[in-house]
Amino acid sequence: MAKGLVAVSEYAAGRPPALDEGRRRWYAERLEEGHILLFERAPFPLPDAGERAALAGVRQASAAYHKNISYRPGEDRVKGLAKGGDEDAVRRILRAYSQHATRLLTELFPWYAAEWKLDFASFRPIQEEGRDLPLHKRNDLLHVDAFPSRPTNGGRILRVFTNLNPSDSRVWLTAEPFDQLAPRYAPEAGLPRIAAGAASPLRSLGHGVASLKRAVGLRAIDRSPYDQFMLRFHDYLKENRGFQENCEKTRLEFPPGSTWLVFTDGVPHAALSGQFALEQTFIIPPDALLAPQKAPIRVLEGLCGRALSN
Repeated sequence: MAKGLVAVSEYAAGRPPALDEGRRRWYAERLEEGHILLFERAPFPLPDAGERAALAGVRQASAAYHKNISYRPGEDRVKGLAKGGDEDAVRRILRAYSQHATRLLTELFPWYAAEWKLDFASFRPIQEEGRDLPLHKRNDLLHVDAFPSRPTNGGRILRVFTNLNPSDSRVWLTAEPFDQLAPRYAPEAGLPRIAAGAASPLRSLGHGVASLKRAVGLRAIDRSPYDQFMLRFHDYLKENRGFQENCEKTRLEFPPGSTWLVFTDGVPHAALSGQFALEQTFIIPPDALLAPQKAPIRVLEGLCGRALSN
């Protein structure tokens, strides 16, 4: 097993195991400290041959802001699908995947499920190798995840991935986890400046303006200092050629039909190749974690000596 991977051997599709509390906590602790949990066979039913054929035939909208085809469970809505695609089939497949992933994580980590926010699912139809994207959107550069339009205010980003490709592995690179990375790079990436701004009276004013806009029905993104820094850190890592070329890396291959779980805000990762993957995201608040000191917000607050949430 490659460095950073932890195999979950108890699951087989259609046969959920009776894991005891100690084993569930052990898996959660490995996740929170920066490991990836790997199911070499998907732990739930995957799309059948007809559904896979439907997915293989869809095209992604060309708009630059649609990096993948997304599914919003709370609205049962698909976004990013090119005109002419079978939207009903894609919605049905992504809805089922979202439900399977939610059921899996509820079985494994019920204490997360009690407090998490169910975020978007996605289908990734495009081959990652050689994909033409702007620098900050490139998936083949090591980065930690942060969402420009959906601030987490310190919540952790837990993602479930499944490789639907019938023949090819999905290939990633990973680097050392956030709690080891941040002390070296966060100061240069702008943490002191953003932390200082957290105490500014203008910060409270901006927060009030955003709240007022939402109250009258206007769109307003109110990013905490934590979210501001994580967006900057995402870009900084991609821009930093020295980090990209010289950091210690691990190459991981996720075989066809496999599923893996990872906190992508805490594990620097890059997708080098692979086509046809499904994904579901969950936002886990720090209070639901077994090791909250490993959460990026707690690591950053320890470095700057200041609270970074709203």
